[in-house]
Amino acid sequence: MKALKIISYILVLIGALNWGLVGFFNFDLVAFLFGEMTLLTRIVYGLVGISAIVSAITVYACYRDHHEY
Repeated sequence: MKALKIISYILVLIGALNWGLVGFFNFDLVAFLFGEMTLLTRIVYGLVGISAIVSAITVYACYRDHHEY
């Protein structure tokens, strides 16, 4: 489970950095590296999205475990 959290965190960081680059410089790093909407690009985007969901669930679970009422 720890490996899943680490991989998820790294992918969320990649997604956040990519969106920062898009917002500030109109530069999509993932598309630059893998091509415009190629299969690999879509896989990376999908993994980033799934990682965001995993991160949200693990953060909520951690918060819930430490703040029981």
